[in-house]
Amino acid sequence: MAAIRTAPALLLNTSLDQRIYMIRGYRVMFDRDLALLYEVSTKALNQGVRRNPDRFPEDFGFQLTAEELADWRSQIVTSNPAAAKSLRYRPWVFTEHGVVMLSTVLRSDRAVAVSIALVRAFVRLRQFAAEQGLLVRRVEDVETHVAEHEERLDTVFATLTHLMNPPEDDNARRRIGFVLDN
Repeated sequence: MAAIRTAPALLLNTSLDQRIYMIRGYRVMFDRDLALLYEVSTKALNQGVRRNPDRFPEDFGFQLTAEELADWRSQIVTSNPAAAKSLRYRPWVFTEHGVVMLSTVLRSDRAVAVSIALVRAFVRLRQFAAEQGLLVRRVEDVETHVAEHEERLDTVFATLTHLMNPPEDDNARRRIGFVLDN
């Protein structure tokens, strides 16, 4: 049992975060990656999904369209064309909730342990995205302050330039001090 619980942790630390993609606005994992983690065949995993369609609404898991699959392949840029063509069926992808539901469909200790590790990976990505959002807001605040300061500095420099270059008109300048009339 201890070996079962440590294997997902090892996978989580190495490449699990890299196997989470953004499709249709959801963070998802592909059926073949999940099958490897759950140590079942992709066919068995998808069969479990087909046998329990009420457990997998659209926001839990969905099958890619042909266009989405083509887009995904072009983004990943597989170096082995034979590997890209080995997909005979359009793959299923599962959201965080779908991953949890898979553990109930597969019903094994391994499935439960892997689901826990996967949920932790999704949570970590969500926290990272939230931190990035906070960072973006801070950068926008700094940009706003810099823009305000630039306007003020432009005014200061314009005033200094005016003071350093007084008008050349002698009549406009009045002399200061005691002046004798000749």
